[in-house]
Amino acid sequence: MSEPHLLYHIENHIAALTINREARRNAISLETISLFLEYLNEAEKDHNVRVILITGSGNKAFCVGADLGGEADGQLQEGFKSYARLLKRLTAYPKPVVASVNGACMAGGMGFMLACDIVIARNDAKFGTPEVNVGLWPMMIGALIYRNTLRKKAMEMVLLGERMNADQALEMGLITRSVPPESLHNEVNRVLQQLAQKSSIGIKIGKEAFYAMADMPFEEALDFLSGKIAAVASTEDAREGIMAFIEKRKPVFKGK
Repeated sequence: MSEPHLLYHIENHIAALTINREARRNAISLETISLFLEYLNEAEKDHNVRVILITGSGNKAFCVGADLGGEADGQLQEGFKSYARLLKRLTAYPKPVVASVNGACMAGGMGFMLACDIVIARNDAKFGTPEVNVGLWPMMIGALIYRNTLRKKAMEMVLLGERMNADQALEMGLITRSVPPESLHNEVNRVLQQLAQKSSIGIKIGKEAFYAMADMPFEEALDFLSGKIAAVASTEDAREGIMAFIEKRKPVFKGK
C-alpha cells in the first residue's frame, strides 16, 4: 500500500501538512490537492488547531509544481480547477498559515508558498516560474505573484523563467525571511509557537479584514476597518488581553 501524498499531524496547537512525495520532488498530484482541501477543512473546525504549517518532505524540494502527467483531459482540467480552489482556500484561511520552504520551490509550488501568510525559507533554496521555457505560462499563480511583488519584477520573472536564489526572492517580497539550512527548523518553530499563543478569534477577524480591504479605495477601506476594529474589540479575548496587560501577566485566550 502506497503512502498518502500528504501527511497531517497536530501537535501543540499546530497542524502540519507535509507534501509526502520526496521522490517526485514533492510535485502536486490530484491526491495531494484533495487531501489538502480535506485537512484544511478539518483543521478549521478543530478548536485545538491555532496555526497551519505547510512544508515538503526531505531537504531538497518544498514543491516543484504540478505532477498531472498522464491524466485524461477531463481530469487534467479538473486538476487545474481544484488547484485554483486550493489557492483560494489558503489565501482566505481564517487561521495563520506558515510555509517552511525546505528546498526548491517552482511553478505551482510558488502558488502554495505565496498563498501562505508567512514564508520562511532556507537561504540556499531556489525559486522560479519555468513554465515559459516549455511553452506554458504561470496562469493561476500569476494572480498571487502580482499581489506579492512589483509588476515589472513579476513580469521579468515569468518572462525569463530563470531560477532565483533566496536573496532575490526576499528582495522581491516573495518570502518573509531567509535563514541558514541548519536554522530553518528552529526559526519556523519559534514563529509557530508565537502564533499559537495569539488570540485565534482576533487573528480570524484581522486576517479577513486585511485581505478584504486590499483592493478597496482608501476611504472605503478606512470605513470598513473602523467597523472591524469594533468587532475585534468586543471579543472576550480582547478584554482578556487588555486586562492581562494592565495586570502585567500573560493573557489566557479562549478564542471567543
